[in-house]
Amino acid sequence: MTVTRRSGKNKKGPVSNWAMHPLVLGKGVDAILNEARQAIDVEMEGLNRVRARLGEAFARAVNLMLETSGRVVVTGIGKSGLIGRKIAATLASTGTPSVFLHPVEALHGDIGMVGQDDIILAISNSGETHELNALVRVFKERSIPVIALTGGLESTLALLSEVVLDAGVEREACTLGLAPTASTTAALGLGDALAVVLLNIRRFNEADFRRNHPAGSLGEMLKIRVGDVMFKGEAVPVARIGADVLSTIKEMDKKGLGTVLVLDGEGCLAGILTDGDIRRALARSGDILTRGLDEIMTRNPKTIPPGALAAEAITLMERHLITVLPVVGVDGRLLGIVHLHDLLGKGQFNFTV
Repeated sequence: MTVTRRSGKNKKGPVSNWAMHPLVLGKGVDAILNEARQAIDVEMEGLNRVRARLGEAFARAVNLMLETSGRVVVTGIGKSGLIGRKIAATLASTGTPSVFLHPVEALHGDIGMVGQDDIILAISNSGETHELNALVRVFKERSIPVIALTGGLESTLALLSEVVLDAGVEREACTLGLAPTASTTAALGLGDALAVVLLNIRRFNEADFRRNHPAGSLGEMLKIRVGDVMFKGEAVPVARIGADVLSTIKEMDKKGLGTVLVLDGEGCLAGILTDGDIRRALARSGDILTRGLDEIMTRNPKTIPPGALAAEAITLMERHLITVLPVVGVDGRLLGIVHLHDLLGKGQFNFTV
Protein backbone atom coordinates (compact mmCIF):
# COMPACT_ATOMS: atom_id res chain seq x y z
CA MET A 1 0.00 0.00 0.00
CA THR A 2 1.37 3.39 -1.02
CA VAL A 3 0.51 6.31 1.21
CA THR A 4 1.28 9.86 0.16
CA ARG A 5 1.03 13.04 2.16
CA ARG A 6 -1.41 15.70 1.13
CA SER A 7 0.11 19.03 0.24
CA GLY A 8 -1.03 21.95 2.34
CA LYS A 9 -1.01 24.25 -0.69
CA ASN A 10 -4.10 22.76 -2.30
CA LYS A 11 -6.68 22.75 0.48
CA LYS A 12 -9.54 23.72 -1.84
CA GLY A 13 -8.71 21.14 -4.49
CA PRO A 14 -9.65 17.45 -4.65
CA VAL A 15 -8.32 15.31 -1.82
CA SER A 16 -6.11 13.01 -3.81
CA ASN A 17 -3.04 13.01 -1.54
CA TRP A 18 -3.52 12.38 2.16
CA ALA A 19 -1.59 11.19 5.18
CA MET A 20 -2.78 8.04 6.94
CA HIS A 21 -2.68 7.81 10.73
CA PRO A 22 -0.66 4.80 11.96
CA LEU A 23 -3.72 3.34 13.70
CA VAL A 24 -5.74 3.61 10.52
CA LEU A 25 -2.91 2.08 8.56
CA GLY A 26 -2.67 -0.78 11.04
CA LYS A 27 -6.38 -1.53 11.03
CA GLY A 28 -6.78 -1.24 7.28
CA VAL A 29 -9.17 0.83 5.19
CA ASP A 30 -11.45 -2.09 4.33
CA ALA A 31 -11.94 -3.01 7.98
CA ILE A 32 -12.78 0.59 8.86
CA LEU A 33 -15.33 0.85 6.06
CA ASN A 34 -16.92 -2.44 7.10
CA GLU A 35 -17.33 -1.20 10.67
CA ALA A 36 -18.88 2.03 9.39
CA ARG A 37 -21.33 0.08 7.24
CA GLN A 38 -22.23 -2.16 10.17
CA ALA A 39 -22.99 0.88 12.33
CA ILE A 40 -25.23 2.33 9.63
CA ASP A 41 -26.92 -1.07 9.21
CA VAL A 42 -27.80 -1.10 12.92
CA GLU A 43 -29.21 2.42 12.64
CA MET A 44 -31.31 1.33 9.66
CA GLU A 45 -32.55 -1.72 11.56
CA GLY A 46 -33.71 0.56 14.33
CA LEU A 47 -35.55 2.86 11.92
CA ASN A 48 -37.18 -0.12 10.20
CA ARG A 49 -38.34 -1.42 13.57
CA VAL A 50 -39.87 1.96 14.44
CA ARG A 51 -41.53 2.11 11.03
CA ALA A 52 -43.01 -1.37 11.40
CA ARG A 53 -44.45 -0.58 14.84
CA LEU A 54 -46.20 2.65 13.83
CA GLY A 55 -49.84 2.48 14.83
CA GLU A 56 -52.85 4.30 16.15
CA ALA A 57 -50.76 6.05 18.81
CA PHE A 58 -48.95 8.02 16.11
CA ALA A 59 -52.26 9.24 14.66
CA ARG A 60 -53.42 10.19 18.16
CA ALA A 61 -50.23 12.19 18.71
CA VAL A 62 -50.76 14.04 15.42
CA ASN A 63 -54.37 14.74 16.42
CA LEU A 64 -53.31 16.17 19.80
CA MET A 65 -50.76 18.43 18.13
CA LEU A 66 -53.34 19.68 15.65
CA GLU A 67 -55.94 20.30 18.34
CA THR A 68 -53.73 22.37 20.61
CA SER A 69 -54.07 26.12 20.29
CA GLY A 70 -50.69 26.54 21.96
CA ARG A 71 -47.25 25.15 21.23
CA VAL A 72 -45.61 21.74 21.20
CA VAL A 73 -43.12 21.90 24.09
CA VAL A 74 -40.36 19.35 23.48
CA THR A 75 -38.30 18.22 26.44
CA GLY A 76 -35.54 15.72 27.20
CA ILE A 77 -32.10 15.40 28.79
CA GLY A 78 -28.69 14.47 27.40
CA LYS A 79 -28.66 13.01 23.90
CA SER A 80 -32.45 12.85 23.96
CA GLY A 81 -32.45 16.56 24.73
CA LEU A 82 -30.22 17.26 21.75
CA ILE A 83 -32.58 15.30 19.52
CA GLY A 84 -35.47 17.18 21.11
CA ARG A 85 -33.94 20.52 20.18
CA LYS A 86 -33.74 19.42 16.57
CA ILE A 87 -37.32 18.12 16.56
CA ALA A 88 -38.58 21.36 18.08
CA ALA A 89 -36.71 23.38 15.44
CA THR A 90 -38.10 21.24 12.62
CA LEU A 91 -41.65 21.50 13.90
CA ALA A 92 -41.38 25.26 14.30
CA SER A 93 -39.97 25.80 10.81
CA THR A 94 -42.64 23.65 9.16
CA GLY A 95 -45.75 25.25 10.59
CA THR A 96 -46.17 23.72 14.06
CA PRO A 97 -45.32 26.25 16.81
CA SER A 98 -42.78 24.53 19.04
CA VAL A 99 -40.10 25.24 21.62
CA PHE A 100 -37.54 23.17 23.53
CA LEU A 101 -37.59 23.14 27.34
CA HIS A 102 -34.76 21.64 29.39
CA PRO A 103 -36.23 19.62 32.29
CA VAL A 104 -33.73 20.84 34.90
CA GLU A 105 -34.19 24.49 33.93
CA ALA A 106 -37.94 23.93 33.90
CA LEU A 107 -37.90 22.61 37.47
CA HIS A 108 -36.01 25.75 38.50
CA GLY A 109 -38.49 28.26 37.12
CA ASP A 110 -38.66 27.88 33.35
CA ILE A 111 -41.81 25.80 33.63
CA GLY A 112 -43.58 29.15 33.70
CA MET A 113 -43.13 29.36 29.96
CA VAL A 114 -45.56 26.46 29.46
CA GLY A 115 -49.16 27.55 29.03
CA GLN A 116 -52.37 25.65 29.66
CA ASP A 117 -52.99 25.39 25.92
CA ASP A 118 -49.60 23.81 25.19
CA ILE A 119 -48.83 20.12 24.69
CA ILE A 120 -45.70 18.23 25.78
CA LEU A 121 -43.50 15.90 23.72
CA ALA A 122 -41.21 14.17 26.25
CA ILE A 123 -38.24 12.17 24.94
CA SER A 124 -36.39 9.46 26.88
CA ASN A 125 -35.07 6.16 25.59
CA SER A 126 -35.49 4.37 28.91
CA GLY A 127 -38.45 6.38 30.13
CA GLU A 128 -36.89 6.44 33.60
CA THR A 129 -35.03 9.77 33.52
CA HIS A 130 -35.65 11.17 37.01
CA GLU A 131 -35.68 14.91 36.17
CA LEU A 132 -37.86 14.41 33.11
CA ASN A 133 -40.43 12.34 34.95
CA ALA A 134 -40.52 14.86 37.79
CA LEU A 135 -41.35 17.54 35.24
CA VAL A 136 -43.97 15.38 33.54
CA ARG A 137 -45.71 14.87 36.90
CA VAL A 138 -46.05 18.64 37.20
CA PHE A 139 -47.62 18.79 33.75
CA LYS A 140 -50.02 16.03 34.73
CA GLU A 141 -51.07 18.00 37.80
CA ARG A 142 -51.81 20.95 35.52
CA SER A 143 -53.79 18.75 33.06
CA ILE A 144 -51.35 19.50 30.23
CA PRO A 145 -51.30 16.55 27.77
CA VAL A 146 -48.04 14.62 27.42
CA ILE A 147 -46.86 12.56 24.47
CA ALA A 148 -44.00 10.21 25.32
CA LEU A 149 -41.41 9.28 22.73
CA THR A 150 -39.64 6.37 24.35
CA GLY A 151 -38.31 2.85 24.02
CA GLY A 152 -39.66 1.97 27.47
CA LEU A 153 -43.29 1.14 26.81
CA GLU A 154 -43.86 0.08 30.43
CA SER A 155 -41.71 2.84 31.90
CA THR A 156 -42.70 5.56 34.34
CA LEU A 157 -42.78 8.10 31.51
CA ALA A 158 -45.07 5.89 29.44
CA LEU A 159 -47.45 5.42 32.35
CA LEU A 160 -47.61 9.19 32.95
CA SER A 161 -48.39 10.02 29.30
CA GLU A 162 -51.60 10.21 27.29
CA VAL A 163 -49.92 8.85 24.17
CA VAL A 164 -46.83 6.68 23.86
CA LEU A 165 -44.79 6.59 20.65
CA ASP A 166 -42.62 3.48 20.43
CA ALA A 167 -39.03 4.52 19.64
CA GLY A 168 -37.47 1.33 20.94
CA VAL A 169 -34.56 -0.35 19.15
CA GLU A 170 -33.09 -3.78 19.78
CA ARG A 171 -29.48 -2.61 19.92
CA GLU A 172 -27.30 0.45 19.66
CA ALA A 173 -24.80 0.97 16.86
CA CYS A 174 -22.21 1.54 19.56
CA THR A 175 -20.42 -1.80 19.98
CA LEU A 176 -20.30 -1.20 23.75
CA GLY A 177 -24.07 -0.85 23.78
CA LEU A 178 -23.71 2.29 25.86
CA ALA A 179 -23.62 5.39 23.63
CA PRO A 180 -27.07 6.41 22.35
CA THR A 181 -26.81 5.92 18.60
CA ALA A 182 -29.55 3.83 16.98
CA SER A 183 -32.00 4.95 19.69
CA THR A 184 -31.41 8.64 19.03
CA THR A 185 -31.70 8.07 15.29
CA ALA A 186 -35.04 6.34 15.86
CA ALA A 187 -36.27 9.22 18.00
CA LEU A 188 -35.18 11.72 15.38
CA GLY A 189 -36.93 9.72 12.66
CA LEU A 190 -40.20 9.73 14.60
CA GLY A 191 -39.88 13.46 15.22
CA ASP A 192 -39.31 14.13 11.54
CA ALA A 193 -42.27 11.91 10.67
CA LEU A 194 -44.49 13.96 12.97
CA ALA A 195 -43.31 17.20 11.39
CA VAL A 196 -43.84 15.95 7.83
CA VAL A 197 -47.33 14.60 8.50
CA LEU A 198 -48.32 17.83 10.26
CA LEU A 199 -47.02 20.08 7.49
CA ASN A 200 -48.93 18.03 4.90
CA ILE A 201 -52.17 18.23 6.89
CA ARG A 202 -51.70 21.97 7.39
CA ARG A 203 -50.93 22.35 3.65
CA PHE A 204 -47.76 24.17 4.60
CA ASN A 205 -46.11 25.30 1.35
CA GLU A 206 -42.81 26.72 0.07
CA ALA A 207 -43.89 30.31 0.64
CA ASP A 208 -44.74 29.48 4.27
CA PHE A 209 -41.35 27.79 4.66
CA ARG A 210 -39.51 30.83 3.31
CA ARG A 211 -41.36 33.13 5.73
CA ASN A 212 -40.02 30.98 8.57
CA HIS A 213 -36.45 31.21 7.21
CA PRO A 214 -35.84 34.93 6.73
CA ALA A 215 -32.24 34.82 7.97
CA GLY A 216 -30.91 32.22 5.57
CA SER A 217 -28.80 33.54 2.69
CA LEU A 218 -31.31 32.43 0.08
CA GLY A 219 -34.26 33.15 2.36
CA GLU A 220 -32.93 36.67 2.95
CA MET A 221 -32.97 37.32 -0.78
CA LEU A 222 -36.30 35.66 -1.49
CA LYS A 223 -38.21 37.73 1.08
CA ILE A 224 -37.18 40.99 -0.61
CA ARG A 225 -39.70 42.87 -2.75
CA VAL A 226 -39.13 42.96 -6.47
CA GLY A 227 -39.29 46.75 -6.43
CA ASP A 228 -36.28 46.83 -4.08
CA VAL A 229 -33.99 44.74 -6.29
CA MET A 230 -35.05 45.56 -9.84
CA PHE A 231 -32.88 47.36 -12.38
CA LYS A 232 -34.35 50.78 -13.12
CA GLY A 233 -33.63 54.02 -14.89
CA GLU A 234 -30.70 53.95 -17.30
CA ALA A 235 -29.92 50.33 -16.39
CA VAL A 236 -33.13 49.12 -18.04
CA PRO A 237 -32.76 48.15 -21.73
CA VAL A 238 -35.63 49.86 -23.58
CA ALA A 239 -36.65 50.71 -27.14
CA ARG A 240 -39.66 52.45 -28.63
CA ILE A 241 -41.99 50.40 -30.74
CA GLY A 242 -40.97 52.27 -33.92
CA ALA A 243 -37.25 51.71 -33.46
CA ASP A 244 -35.19 49.76 -35.98
CA VAL A 245 -33.86 46.32 -35.12
CA LEU A 246 -30.17 47.28 -35.36
CA SER A 247 -30.37 50.04 -32.74
CA THR A 248 -32.41 47.70 -30.52
CA ILE A 249 -29.73 45.01 -30.72
CA LYS A 250 -27.12 47.64 -29.78
CA GLU A 251 -29.21 48.57 -26.72
CA MET A 252 -29.47 44.90 -25.76
CA ASP A 253 -25.71 44.47 -26.05
CA LYS A 254 -25.02 47.64 -24.06
CA LYS A 255 -27.24 46.76 -21.08
CA GLY A 256 -26.12 43.11 -20.91
CA LEU A 257 -29.41 41.49 -19.84
CA GLY A 258 -30.07 39.62 -23.08
CA THR A 259 -33.32 41.45 -23.66
CA VAL A 260 -34.91 44.80 -24.55
CA LEU A 261 -38.28 46.01 -23.30
CA VAL A 262 -40.37 47.65 -26.01
CA LEU A 263 -42.51 50.64 -24.98
CA ASP A 264 -45.41 52.34 -26.68
CA GLY A 265 -45.79 56.12 -26.96
CA GLU A 266 -47.11 56.42 -23.38
CA GLY A 267 -44.30 54.47 -21.75
CA CYS A 268 -46.38 51.35 -21.28
CA LEU A 269 -44.95 47.92 -22.02
CA ALA A 270 -45.85 46.81 -25.53
CA GLY A 271 -43.58 43.80 -25.85
CA ILE A 272 -40.18 42.27 -25.24
CA LEU A 273 -37.32 41.34 -27.54
CA THR A 274 -34.91 38.66 -26.34
CA ASP A 275 -31.81 37.20 -27.89
CA GLY A 276 -33.91 34.10 -28.46
CA ASP A 277 -36.42 36.14 -30.49
CA ILE A 278 -33.54 37.40 -32.64
CA ARG A 279 -32.19 33.91 -33.24
CA ARG A 280 -35.59 32.59 -34.22
CA ALA A 281 -36.21 35.52 -36.57
CA LEU A 282 -32.82 34.98 -38.22
CA ALA A 283 -33.58 31.29 -38.66
CA ARG A 284 -36.89 32.12 -40.35
CA SER A 285 -35.85 34.88 -42.76
CA GLY A 286 -32.15 35.58 -42.43
CA ASP A 287 -32.40 39.36 -42.87
CA ILE A 288 -34.02 41.06 -39.89
CA LEU A 289 -32.28 44.45 -39.87
CA THR A 290 -34.76 45.87 -42.37
CA ARG A 291 -37.80 44.58 -40.54
CA GLY A 292 -39.84 46.45 -37.96
CA LEU A 293 -39.26 45.79 -34.29
CA ASP A 294 -42.92 44.95 -33.77
CA GLU A 295 -42.59 42.10 -36.29
CA ILE A 296 -40.15 40.05 -34.25
CA MET A 297 -40.80 41.05 -30.65
CA THR A 298 -42.94 39.01 -28.24
CA ARG A 299 -46.19 40.76 -27.36
CA ASN A 300 -47.91 40.55 -23.97
CA PRO A 301 -44.85 39.29 -22.05
CA LYS A 302 -45.06 37.96 -18.49
CA THR A 303 -44.74 40.77 -15.96
CA ILE A 304 -44.65 41.21 -12.20
CA PRO A 305 -45.69 44.09 -9.90
CA PRO A 306 -43.07 45.84 -7.73
CA GLY A 307 -44.70 44.66 -4.50
CA ALA A 308 -44.26 40.95 -5.29
CA LEU A 309 -41.63 38.94 -3.43
CA ALA A 310 -38.44 37.83 -5.15
CA ALA A 311 -39.58 34.28 -4.43
CA GLU A 312 -42.72 34.87 -6.50
CA ALA A 313 -40.62 36.20 -9.37
CA ILE A 314 -38.43 33.09 -9.35
CA THR A 315 -41.49 30.82 -9.31
CA LEU A 316 -42.96 32.67 -12.31
CA MET A 317 -39.66 32.45 -14.20
CA GLU A 318 -39.34 28.73 -13.54
CA ARG A 319 -42.93 28.07 -14.62
CA HIS A 320 -42.52 29.83 -17.95
CA LEU A 321 -38.82 29.02 -18.54
CA ILE A 322 -37.75 32.66 -18.73
CA THR A 323 -34.87 34.55 -17.10
CA VAL A 324 -36.15 38.15 -16.99
CA LEU A 325 -39.35 39.81 -15.87
CA PRO A 326 -40.47 43.36 -16.64
CA VAL A 327 -41.76 45.15 -13.53
CA VAL A 328 -44.88 47.19 -14.26
CA GLY A 329 -47.25 49.33 -12.24
CA VAL A 330 -51.01 49.01 -12.07
CA ASP A 331 -51.30 51.45 -14.97
CA GLY A 332 -49.12 49.25 -17.19
CA ARG A 333 -46.21 51.66 -17.19
CA LEU A 334 -42.74 50.12 -17.06
CA LEU A 335 -40.93 50.53 -13.73
CA GLY A 336 -37.93 48.24 -14.10
CA ILE A 337 -36.71 44.71 -14.80
CA VAL A 338 -35.46 41.77 -12.72
CA HIS A 339 -33.08 39.01 -13.84
CA LEU A 340 -33.03 35.46 -12.50
CA HIS A 341 -29.28 35.50 -11.82
CA ASP A 342 -29.58 38.54 -9.58
CA LEU A 343 -32.49 37.05 -7.66
CA LEU A 344 -30.35 33.97 -7.01
CA GLY A 345 -27.45 36.09 -5.82
CA LYS A 346 -25.14 35.76 -8.83
CA GLY A 347 -25.27 39.45 -9.52
CA GLN A 348 -25.51 42.49 -7.27
CA PHE A 349 -28.77 43.78 -5.89
CA ASN A 350 -29.67 47.34 -6.74
CA PHE A 351 -31.46 48.33 -3.57
CA THR A 352 -33.74 51.33 -3.63
CA VAL A 353 -32.37 54.09 -1.41
